[in-house]
Amino acid sequence: MSTEVLRIARVLHGTTAEGPGLRSAIWFQGCSIRCTGCINPHLFSPNGGSDMTVSDIVLGAVAGGVEGLTLIGGEPFDQPSAGAQLAREAQEHGLGVIAFSGYEYETLRDRDQDTKRFLAGIDLLVDGPYQAWNQETDRALVGSTNQRFIHISDRYGSYQPEIAANRVDIRVLPDGSIDVAGFLDMDNLKNLLEATGTSRKARRAPLENSDDKLSRHQPFSP
Repeated sequence: MSTEVLRIARVLHGTTAEGPGLRSAIWFQGCSIRCTGCINPHLFSPNGGSDMTVSDIVLGAVAGGVEGLTLIGGEPFDQPSAGAQLAREAQEHGLGVIAFSGYEYETLRDRDQDTKRFLAGIDLLVDGPYQAWNQETDRALVGSTNQRFIHISDRYGSYQPEIAANRVDIRVLPDGSIDVAGFLDMDNLKNLLEATGTSRKARRAPLENSDDKLSRHQPFSP
């Protein structure tokens, strides 16, 4: 098992809101793209979050009985070496891997060897920058119409975002704070905050039971 380290903002095991089936969602800390209108600007800086080893993430997912990982952020491909190791170990344990990136597939395909290894370990890539002026209303999991579902393997070949429903995973933690995952646009996020009397704060740690009150990601978050 790998001791290679990733900079991670958050890990959530056992969610149905981040892709098909029961999944472990991993929010990468740091994004070099920084799309205008991103719902996760607190993930832009590479200095936030916490270090986690690849093995700890994968073993947590296996223990959680999930079908696969969803890699979001932040920008997963800003950490290509450790990301490639994460994808490889996940697949070695029989887990599927879905990754979101603000880079287009053609750009990633022509980058360095670590990026190519990362791509090789992914079953489904959702690519393209978030475009706030180009809102998606018909497909699940994506925020703007330019973003594509690219099947690198056939594992998720039956997934149809045109008919899939977006889900929201809301958890009330023992301290009374609210943890949210899944698809929410900015208007619905504001409505949720108002309805629950919750303030939005950036996470400082990758664990589910953080002290922060709320966290969310753009379905594709750079």
